[in-house]
Amino acid sequence: MPTTYLLVHGAWHSGQCWERVVPLLEAAGHRVLAPSLTGYGDKAHLLGPDVGLDTHVDDIVGLITGEDLTDVVLVGHSYAGLVVSAVAHRVPDRIGRLVHLDAMVPRDGESAADVMPVTRSLIDLALRSESGWRVPPLPEMPPPAGLFGVTDPADLAWLRTMLSDQPVRCLQQPVRLDNPAADAIPRTHIHCVTGIPEGFARRPVPAVQPNGDPAEVWELAAGHDCMITEPAGLAGLLLGVGRPGLRPDQAGL
Repeated sequence: MPTTYLLVHGAWHSGQCWERVVPLLEAAGHRVLAPSLTGYGDKAHLLGPDVGLDTHVDDIVGLITGEDLTDVVLVGHSYAGLVVSAVAHRVPDRIGRLVHLDAMVPRDGESAADVMPVTRSLIDLALRSESGWRVPPLPEMPPPAGLFGVTDPADLAWLRTMLSDQPVRCLQQPVRLDNPAADAIPRTHIHCVTGIPEGFARRPVPAVQPNGDPAEVWELAAGHDCMITEPAGLAGLLLGVGRPGLRPDQAGL
């Protein structure tokens, strides 16, 4: 039965980052949406100091309700872990599964800075900058960390075309997770385990999901932007969410 995948990009990126994954999921017979959040990609002209986490949550809720999507596999990469968590509490009846892809996983009332304290230095730099609100993309580091885990020169050139500044408000606003109905949504965590930069430690995943199921945690031998460097591996995992032990070849790749 076809599934609807909604892929939400992280900070500084745009929906373009999923271009290598979308056709793989579609070839398996599924519907895929990969929008750009406000301030990025085709919405770059809307970038401004008033854009925050709530703006991006509204983006995705509006898309889900506007397209009348149901039983959605909602995938949030990196910063978008906060976005999809909040969306799940806004429209829990429309979400079939929540997937945290190398993502921030917040508790109610937390901001990005609470989930990953290293981002506080980015906030301070933005507030002291000439603009007072722009957070530029992280700098490229030596391999294997590279630029968001991307090290191939051609991939780096492509990645740079889609990066833009992040409004500091996105990192400051707290997430609202106050709908008990969202606890029933099953969830999957995919961790990228190559080239993890210092200071970017992730929180341990509880052994039991809020719905009582055992935790589903998969590892992918890729850097942070696995949708660029390992699209087939990522697509295989996404096709297998909720079906532990399913290999990519069994999922149709």
